[in-house]
Amino acid sequence: EIVDIAVDIRKGSPTFGQWTAVELSAENKRQFYLPKGFGHAFLTLTDDVEFCYKCDNLYSKEHDRNIRWNDPQIGIDWSLFGLQEKPCLSEKDANAPFLFESDCNFVLD
Repeated sequence: EIVDIAVDIRKGSPTFGQWTAVELSAENKRQFYLPKGFGHAFLTLTDDVEFCYKCDNLYSKEHDRNIRWNDPQIGIDWSLFGLQEKPCLSEKDANAPFLFESDCNFVLD
């Protein structure tokens, strides 16, 4: 089981910085589509998780961006999903910028 989270990072969007979450599991067989201009995060809810996702293009390191997991501007309430302490993060994610500092350059069409 995981909680999959999307954050609108399209500058000029009326929902800029807002987030939504969906619980995904083998049992509920749900999928979650995130269009361009949305940040993506997930939190595993069980110890044994295999998570796969598809992208619209090949991975490009030069275009890879991230945003701090606990950015107060976004305000994800991780406790809703059972997280009570800092999660295990990669070095890249632990050092991610806040949304207002990021160089994410998506603009609402």
